Amino acid sequence: MELSSPLTLEMLGQPFLLEKRISLLHAIEEQGSISKAAKAVPMSYKSAWEAVDTMNSLSPEPIVCRETGGKDGGGTTITTYGRQLLENYAMLKREHTHFLERLSALTDIQSGTFKTIERLSLQISARNQMRAKVVSIECENVNAKIHLELKSGQVLVSVITKEAVENLHIEKDQYVTVIFKSSAVLLSEMSDDKFEKNRLEGIVEKIDTDLENAKVLIDIGSHDKIVSVISKEMLENMKMKVGDLVWITIKANNIMLGK
Repeated sequence: MELSSPLTLEMLGQPFLLEKRISLLHAIEEQGSISKAAKAVPMSYKSAWEAVDTMNSLSPEPIVCRETGGKDGGGTTITTYGRQLLENYAMLKREHTHFLERLSALTDIQSGTFKTIERLSLQISARNQMRAKVVSIECENVNAKIHLELKSGQVLVSVITKEAVENLHIEKDQYVTVIFKSSAVLLSEMSDDKFEKNRLEGIVEKIDTDLENAKVLIDIGSHDKIVSVISKEMLENMKMKVGDLVWITIKANNIMLGK
C-alpha cells in the first residue's frame, strides 16, 4: 500500500490547476492545437475549451491564447505567464512527492495505525466563475451591495447578506470569485438603457443548440467568457449569430461570491 494524493492549486477558493488541466496545458504546448491536445489527454474538445476558459477567467493573466492566420492557419499557444505556471507547478509537484515519500516512510500504514484523511471539497455546477476586484461595499441592515470590477473593466453588482460579507471577510480592493448560473444570464439586443445595473456588453463567440435550448458563449473582454442558456425559440427570435454584439443582464441577487 502506498500513500498518494493529487496536487490541486486553488485560485480565489476555486479549483484552478488540477493535474488533468496541467496535462492539457502541456499537450497544448506540445501540439499547438487544442483539438490535438484534447485527444492526447484525453478529454472532449468541449471539455478542453471549458477548462481553458475557466483557467483564463480565474487567472489574473491569460494562460492560453488562440492565434489566427499565419502560414498554418493559426493555433493555440501557452502564454509566457502560462509557461511560468507550469514551471512553478512542476516544482511544487516534486516537493509534494517528496513529502508523501517521507510521510510513507514515517507511517506504519500496513498495521492500520494511520487512517486515511480525505480533504473535503465542494464542486459547484455553476458554469460561470470569474475573478473580480471589490470596488465598494454598501452595507444595509440585512443585505450588502458589492460592486465588482471584472478584468475587462466592466462592473457587476452582487447583493448578498451582511452576515455573508462578515463571514467571508470581504473588503474593498480584495479579489473574489464571481459565480452565477448560466440560466440566470439574460440576453438582449442593443438598447438605449445602457446604464442599467449588471448590464454587460459582449460578443457572441459560439452557439450550441439541441432540440429545445441554446448555449451561447459570450466574450466580454480580457479572456472573460460568460455562458448563457436560453430557449432555442428565443435564439431564433433574436436572430442571434456568432460575431453579434449582445447585452448581458444578471440580477444582483443571482450573483454569488467566493473566496
